[in-house]
Formats: sequence, C-alpha cells, structure tokens
Amino acid sequence: MPGEAHLHQVFTLDLRNDARAIAEYERWHRADTIWPDVVKSIRDAGIIDMRIYRTGNRLVMVMEPGPGYDAAAKAASDASNPRIQAWEQLMDTFQERLPWAADGQKWVPMDEIFRLP
Repeated sequence: MPGEAHLHQVFTLDLRNDARAIAEYERWHRADTIWPDVVKSIRDAGIIDMRIYRTGNRLVMVMEPGPGYDAAAKAASDASNPRIQAWEQLMDTFQERLPWAADGQKWVPMDEIFRLP
C-alpha cells in the first residue's frame, strides 16, 4: 500500500481485438522468436523478471526491477536504440492505447488496491 516498497510493478495495455493480431503478438513474444536485442535491453536496464499475461485482448505485464533500475534511463536508452524502436513500431501494429492513457503512453501502470494482510 502507499509508502511500502513494491517488489513488482504492474502495467496494462490492450491489443487490437482481432484473433490473428493477438496470435501474431503472442508469436513475437515466444522465447524462440523475440528479438535478442529486446531481451538484452530489458536485462541491461536492471529488470530481473518480466511476464506478460493475456485475457481476451487485455494484457497485464508484471515487472520485477532490480535495485539499480531507472525507468527514465531505460526510456532514454530505448529511444536512442534503432533496433528497440523498430520493435516498438512492430508491436504498435498489434496494440491499442487504453482510453485513459496519457499521450504517447503505451503500458499504463496499475495501482495496487489490495494486498492480503
């Protein structure tokens, strides 16, 4: 809850509500298909673990950042990396912004509203 350290950060995003697009998005995220540059960028930023779950066309990403993780530094690094930008453009063909997302925002952070006491 507020003021407590969170081990995980949780984000959400929608995919286009199209079965073929959803299947293709999942294909790009298989261990044998995801671009190694993308995995390297995530690991180099200090992210220990990242998982994406799907129900229908809604995605939820659970990310475990390491102690040195800096979201602003990761965003700057990604913005200057042509390979990561190519990946993001490819993923954009499958993704839809949530209605409440800020301009330019893809993954929207989720607020924790309950934790088992």
